[in-house]
Amino acid sequence: MGGDGKGAVPRRVNKVAEAEMRALGLGTGWTVFSYMISGLVAYGAIGWGIGKLVHAEWPFPVGMILGLAISVGYVIYRYGRQGSVEQSHDGQGRVKRNDR
Repeated sequence: MGGDGKGAVPRRVNKVAEAEMRALGLGTGWTVFSYMISGLVAYGAIGWGIGKLVHAEWPFPVGMILGLAISVGYVIYRYGRQGSVEQSHDGQGRVKRNDR
């Protein structure tokens, strides 16, 4: 460790980049979770409404299953593609996110 201080900057940049990478992963997890819950609630409500109109009980669970299937399909489409999120550093320790 000479007196030039070059060793301290890369360690700081790496720690910041690692923290941002973890934060991106956590945000992605919450986004996927919210898509799943939203699909269940939205299509379950539509099924419940249709069930009330036709005086049947089966549209509610069918709507929930359909909503979950659509949510899973969308999550696979958005996050399941290989290389869907490429990350690079901008030279100042920040992580840039490039969605395709």
